[in-house]
Amino acid sequence: MSSEFDTNLPSIRKVQSTIKDQKQVEMKLTTGDVLAGKLLWQDPSCICLRDENNQQILIWRGAIAYIKPKG
Repeated sequence: MSSEFDTNLPSIRKVQSTIKDQKQVEMKLTTGDVLAGKLLWQDPSCICLRDENNQQILIWRGAIAYIKPKG
């Protein structure tokens, strides 16, 4: 995985938009676990999610199956 953060990629822009708008999301991991909350930030390796219990969860990008709006 590249250490460069390419903001021209549509996926990066979509996640950035979700962070900016503070939208609730559902995130399914490759393990089958489903997490819900708001995205706080992203970097080339990870995404940080704040769950309903106000806990910050660090998720490696490779562990994500999908991210979708909640509701």
